[in-house]
Amino acid sequence: MAKLYHVPLSPFCRKVRLSLAEKKIDCELVEERYWEKDADFLRRNPAGKVPVLRVDGMVMAESVAICEYLEECYPEPSLMPKTPEARYEVRRLIGWFDDKFHSEVTSKLLYERVNKKVMKLGFPDSTNVKAGAKAIKYHLDYMAWLLDHRRWLAGDAMTLADFAAAAHLSSLDYISDVDWHRQESVKDWYAKIKSRPAFRSILADQIPGFPPPAHYADLDF
Repeated sequence: MAKLYHVPLSPFCRKVRLSLAEKKIDCELVEERYWEKDADFLRRNPAGKVPVLRVDGMVMAESVAICEYLEECYPEPSLMPKTPEARYEVRRLIGWFDDKFHSEVTSKLLYERVNKKVMKLGFPDSTNVKAGAKAIKYHLDYMAWLLDHRRWLAGDAMTLADFAAAAHLSSLDYISDVDWHRQESVKDWYAKIKSRPAFRSILADQIPGFPPPAHYADLDF
């Protein structure tokens, strides 16, 4: 059985969890307090970051590299399109969410509200929180623009780009930081992806000291 060292609300870990679940790869989840810099964990990944996946006799780090490995070795169901142009668009959007969205939104909201408390790093920086709350509006509008032209974010089929976006938004939804009324098309997209069996374990996450809102696990929110 595969083993994933993770943090429940980490969007990078959630993206890998969604890929594993969609491909029906049995996986044991091991919660890792990576900020404590445990020696055993640093041997698994000297970068000191999650996720780390142990599978097929290998120990792998970096969520994008892990997901691409899973796609190559476990190609069904496919989460990448067939043409180079379409694969480029998927990778572009993964980069958008894991880089730009993460920098402008996730790090300003989730990390300030949750990670700082868990890691005992003090109180949230209100300036960062306000900046994240402002920036997410732009990102939701951009997603709505994409969905006005496509069935899914990168095209007519669900891909890793949708999982990358859903991983970030689900983490923020856990702390009620997504205004689902701003763009109905984004809400409908999230409802579709949230209803997939692969999402069940994510909707079951419970973080001590941070109870989720009532709508978090509601498929008809």
